[in-house]
Amino acid sequence: MPTVMPTLFVSHGAPTLVTDPVPTRDFMRQLGGLLPRPKAILAVSAHWDSPEPRLSSGPSPHTMYDFYGFPDALYEMTYPASGSPAMAGRAASLLAKAGLPATLDPQRGLDHGSWVPLTLMYPQAEIPVVQLSISSHLPPEHHLALGRALAPLRGEGVLILASGNATHNLRDVFRHDLLEQPAPYAKAFADWLTARVEAGEDAPLLRYLDDGPEAARNHPTADHFLPLLVALGAGQGAGHEMAAADRQGRLLHNGYTYGVLSMAAYAWGGTSALTATAPRP
Repeated sequence: MPTVMPTLFVSHGAPTLVTDPVPTRDFMRQLGGLLPRPKAILAVSAHWDSPEPRLSSGPSPHTMYDFYGFPDALYEMTYPASGSPAMAGRAASLLAKAGLPATLDPQRGLDHGSWVPLTLMYPQAEIPVVQLSISSHLPPEHHLALGRALAPLRGEGVLILASGNATHNLRDVFRHDLLEQPAPYAKAFADWLTARVEAGEDAPLLRYLDDGPEAARNHPTADHFLPLLVALGAGQGAGHEMAAADRQGRLLHNGYTYGVLSMAAYAWGGTSALTATAPRP
């Protein structure tokens, strides 16, 4: 019987994370080896935003270069993982059962919100990957519900890997150096987020724009925050008969890039299966 997998939220930062000499890159390189070996990966990317849930269902998803103006070497990278039409169908069935019907998209590739962290975590690209979209026009509660509906996949050996950013003010990125100390406004939100995650407090996370310090400055758009709620929901399960340990998340990494991008990573549910974690800075 497969190990019940934890669920993860990782901050993927800029596409150059795969080459930048920063602590988050080193953490990501370790992370795959700290987890039970997944049979498949369901990646929830901030960079696929659709009107309704969509699942990539092709057998060989292509590598997408959904960014501009970066070094040529990035456009030569590929992540040739296979897809999993069967797992996409299973996920769609779970979502439909929860009243969240999803469309299967056989043409969708892997955008950089997925392939950047996966290149570091699983560089051999030997684990099948399916992507799930977010819907940023829908409320946070929708994304929590997506995760809860998909929680049974964890017991089937599927790693649910949500990818966004704990803070994400791109306009401010260009005013800071790569290894600059965190800006106070970014650190304030990231510290608040970690406290809520570790306390297992759902309600403030659903009200993040109202409750989080300078939330609108840290998240001018919702796309990089909402994947976290999918991971949270999947880690907690269906929301009933929930142990306190499953409600509470665990901080795995707490780095920063460009002073304003918190690169925090979290795990929920089954975190005892993690063999170790990198030291928290």
